[in-house]
Amino acid sequence: MSTTLFVGTEKGLFALDSDDRRESWSLRGPMHKGWQVYSLRHVARDRTFWAGLSSRVYGAHLERSRDYGDNWEPVAGSPAFPEGSPRKLQQIWSLAPGQAEGSLLCGVAQAALFASGDGGQSWELNRGLDTHPTREDWNPGAGGLCLHTIVPDARDPNRIYIGISAVGIFRSDDGGASWAIKNRGVQATIPDEDPKYTEINRCVHKFVQDPTEPARLYQQNHIGVFRSTDGGDNWERIENGLPTHFGFPMVMHPRKPRTLFIVPQESDQFRMFPDGQPGVYRTDDGGDRWTRTHNGLGEPSFSGVLRNSMAVDGHDQPGVYIGTTGGEVYASYDEGENWRRLPGLLPRIEALAAIER
Repeated sequence: MSTTLFVGTEKGLFALDSDDRRESWSLRGPMHKGWQVYSLRHVARDRTFWAGLSSRVYGAHLERSRDYGDNWEPVAGSPAFPEGSPRKLQQIWSLAPGQAEGSLLCGVAQAALFASGDGGQSWELNRGLDTHPTREDWNPGAGGLCLHTIVPDARDPNRIYIGISAVGIFRSDDGGASWAIKNRGVQATIPDEDPKYTEINRCVHKFVQDPTEPARLYQQNHIGVFRSTDGGDNWERIENGLPTHFGFPMVMHPRKPRTLFIVPQESDQFRMFPDGQPGVYRTDDGGDRWTRTHNGLGEPSFSGVLRNSMAVDGHDQPGVYIGTTGGEVYASYDEGENWRRLPGLLPRIEALAAIER
């Protein structure tokens, strides 16, 4: 079984195709030349690959491919704010399949959630989130006011989690009709005595759910790394062994419970590997202890890794992949113990997604 790794960059989309052993890789692209690619998603049930594209000139829209990226078609009904809305569709940050056949969820900037029930041909704005009582007090992070992560619950079809920068994590238990803020235990990014910030102003960068233990969630936040064991109701810090508390990406091991990977980076101001020493940190015990893996990552490096620029594939021995702001792509097939650089020096990498063929 071969692998295709799609690489979204600030200047187009590329694809890396492997042989069956993931030893030899070839580079294709650029596709969508000149477009920023913030989000990538493969929906296995209908063999469709989705890309969220944006341009400072032409705006944002969705495209899809049914042949592993050889051909693409724009989606006529891409998400859009209602006519007369003061908000503009800036980027498409996240895509996820819904529970029903043909359903999709899409997170955008400026922070909104859209849903499609017809395979992406038409989209409806989620009113429960759009009219949330705290909405007028939401503030953007450095990347804008973006709904960047959507996690449909692994077992409960009515439960959905979303992450908004710089607001926090929300959970719906009724299929998206209403939303509750789930930030308890996470400190505010900028402390403020104003009561309106008691629930929001938490800058989640990325979060994941353990599919084998759905009550367990993990998040990389602007100010630390956190764990919840009760579906997001409460959070605690899990930073033992980390060189910094700041970072963006986070992925879950698809086979092993409580095993996940993050990429710590140096501070809000610098956003690069600490002291030029790249490392992917792994925990095998749900965050009680983190261990640095770095063999083959090419020290020194002063790049960083963005929130969507980390992925895992579905092989029995999963591949873990990172893409850097310096345009390099690395892969590990032994859970991070050893890394190898894949072909190409690409533009700044914004997103990765791996699929098996």
